[in-house]
Formats: sequence, C-alpha cells, structure tokens
Amino acid sequence: MDRAEAFADATPLSFWLDDPAAPEPAMPLVGPVTADLVVVGGGYTGLWAALLAKGDDPSADVVVLEGDRCGWAASGRNGGFCAASLTHGLGNGAERFPDEIRTLEQLGRQNLDAIEMAVADEGIDCGFERTGELDVATEPHQVAWLRDAEAQSREFGADPVFLDGDELQSEIHSPGFLAGLWDPDSCALVNPARLAWGLRAACERAGVRIFEHTTVDGLGPDGPGTSAPMVVHAAHGRVTATRVVLATNASPSPVRRLRKYIVPVYDYVLMTEPLTRAQTESVGWHRRQGIGTSGNQFLYYRRTADNRILFGGYDAVYHYGSSMGPSLEQRPATFTLLSTLFAGTFPSLEDVRFTHSWSGAIDTCTRFCAFFDRSSDGRVSSAAGYTGLGVGASRFGACVALDLVSGAETELTRLRFVRSKPIPFPPEPMRSIGINLTRWSMARADARHGKRNLWLQALDAVGLGFDS
Repeated sequence: MDRAEAFADATPLSFWLDDPAAPEPAMPLVGPVTADLVVVGGGYTGLWAALLAKGDDPSADVVVLEGDRCGWAASGRNGGFCAASLTHGLGNGAERFPDEIRTLEQLGRQNLDAIEMAVADEGIDCGFERTGELDVATEPHQVAWLRDAEAQSREFGADPVFLDGDELQSEIHSPGFLAGLWDPDSCALVNPARLAWGLRAACERAGVRIFEHTTVDGLGPDGPGTSAPMVVHAAHGRVTATRVVLATNASPSPVRRLRKYIVPVYDYVLMTEPLTRAQTESVGWHRRQGIGTSGNQFLYYRRTADNRILFGGYDAVYHYGSSMGPSLEQRPATFTLLSTLFAGTFPSLEDVRFTHSWSGAIDTCTRFCAFFDRSSDGRVSSAAGYTGLGVGASRFGACVALDLVSGAETELTRLRFVRSKPIPFPPEPMRSIGINLTRWSMARADARHGKRNLWLQALDAVGLGFDS
C-alpha cells in the first residue's frame, strides 16, 4: 500500500475528541460575575486547579473560563501517556535540579498515585491503565543509553526491567527493536479527552462554575493598591476575583512577560483502524505498555481500549512567529513519514489503514518541563511549559499554582524547581533560526550514532540541551 494512501480517508480530528461521549458545551460568560478564584484555561491544569481548590475549601466560589471547549486543545490531542515524571524524564531533571531530583521523583510518584485515586473516587471513565512505559533502542548505540538510564533509575529508587533483544521480541514483535527498558510503575495510559471531561464533570459536581467559548482578552487589578481584586476581561463579560490561576498552555499568556518563555511546537499523530485478532497476535504486546523510542527524533505509540494503535511523534514543527491555528494541524508530509515509520516498525500491519490524523501544539520551554510564576503582588499564578509531558505533571502544576496564589510558603513553593525560570527564547528571527537549527542538529545526531555537533554541544554547555 502507498503510505499516503493509508491515511487518505482519515478524519482530520483527534480520535479522542471524535467521541459521542463528549459533554454538551457550557454557556459562555455574559455580564459581570464575582468569585474567590478564577481559573483561565479548561485543560488539565485548569480543571485540576479548580477541583483541588474546591477540595481544599468547598465553600470557595471558583470559576473556570475556557476559550473553546474543556479539553479541546493539548488535553484532548495527546497520546494519553500519564507519566510520573515532573521533569520530562529523570535524566533531564537530574541535570537541571541535581539537589532536588530525589524529592521531585518522589513527588512525581505520589502525584501519579493521587491521579489514580481521583479517577477512581470521581468515577472518571478514562480507561486508566497503569501499564508503565517501555523505552526501546532501535540503533545499537542506544542500547548503552538504556543501560545508563537503568543504572540512574535504580540510583533513585526505581526498579526498571531491562529487556535484551530476545526478551523484547518475545514481548513485542518488531524487527527494529534491539533492547528495551520497562518501568512498570512509572506511567499509566488514559483516554485523554475522557480524563478532561471527567475532571470537568467532577468540577461541576463540586460547584465550580464553568464558562466555555469565553476567550480572555485582558487581566488587571480592579483599582489601586496591592489588595485590590483582579478583573479578568472576556468578550461579553468579566470576572472579579481575589485570586487568579492561569493555565493557558501553549496559548499566549495574559501576563505578557511570560510569553517569551513558551513556543508552540506542533506534534503529529495517526490512529489505526481496530486490529483483528490475527493482526494483534502478529505484534504481541500483551502487556499494553506505552512505548517510546530512544532517538532525539522519537516516536511514541500505544494500544487503545478498542484495539487500535496510536502512532505519533518524530516531527516536531515550529512555525515562524509562534504561529498557531487550525490551518497548521494537518501536514501530509509528516503523516506520510509517520505512516512509513509505522510500516517499518510493524511490517505485519503494513496494510492497516488510519482512521484519524491530527496534531496539537505543545507548550515548549527551554528546560523542557513546567515552570511557574507569581505576579500582581501574589494575586495571579501560572503553570506552563510541560513540553508534551503534561498529562500527569499538570496536576502537580495545579497544586503549585494554588500554593503560589495562596501566599503561603509550602514544601512546593520552596523548591528551586518552582522558584526558577527557564531561559527565555530570543525574538524572531533568531527564535526560528535557533529552533530549526536545533531540529536539524538533532536529526543529524541520530544519523551519526548519537554524536552531537558543535551547536548541540554549545546548547548543552549553557543548559539548553535536550536528549529525549
């Protein structure tokens, strides 16, 4: 089959969002309202913040403002890997926060446990499966990387399982897999849209007022002085509140000085049709782990509840000027590449067709994990920059944002991880030049057995290097 033909009839929409279980939209905000806390953004971070705030104080009046539908952006377009890591992997965290990484790893595991508990307690039907994540080597030099990662994981209390070539092939039948490292407890798989919708429903049951199709276009104090409440302005209304949490992900923050820390990078995904029993048996994969490859240009894939395979990643595309919009969500060249890589990964499935093709904007920052901010004399806080690993880390981000806006000093607010910021991106055109040079260099490193060129070495030296 021609690799473009395999997705020729695909629906150009996230498989997760193309679901009759989607809730009815909430009404937009019209007129002035008041609240104790207003949350801007109805993705994971915003919904967790609202739900946790009501859990801390059931009497609090909490409002959520969402520009489209809750869960419609990154929260409904990702692969559904709900990972324990708060730092985009142990290696990235240990490099950037060596004095805190043991604590951050512990907090991350506790956070994942808390998500699992909340899903059960709230009856959220999101297919939560604690399958763990399997990192695979597809090139000989990557096997040593997995051994290094195994040793580092054990140093920090994990107990991963190293699989040599034969052991891995007995798990999952793919000719390109040379070795694997599986941490059975580090990651859960979820239906990401249903997780967002379940959090939305839990918020509503708790008394949170949610307004959708309400784009925020301004934020400022309601008068002079540091004790004046904040006003969040929208097209047809406004909310006056004593506290504000911003959970805007890749969208431009209402706090303009934060925009230099985030760039939107588009990640592309294909979803197969449901596999037959024979097709399923041809690949094995009975433990249903989430899988990620070890190159700089990495792929991720997983099985779904109805026996499809989600296959995404590899291309991460930045558009000049941090552009975003529906016109950027379909990219045939990238889908053809993904289709080709899928057939190479699972040759027995080369005749399988794809039913959905989509993309989403990842809120990328230069430290590749979330950062936090407190502004307007403590009345406004924000969490963003998850760089594609926010399904799990967003709950932690919400906890931090609530602690920051409460004004209290806590275990979380004392962390350097929370108090520090990433290096900002330069303005255009240097921003685009730097990002695309980095992408080219990472692809070249993959082709040269992992050898990093002078540009990547320079980024490593100033703390901007990223090794996926």
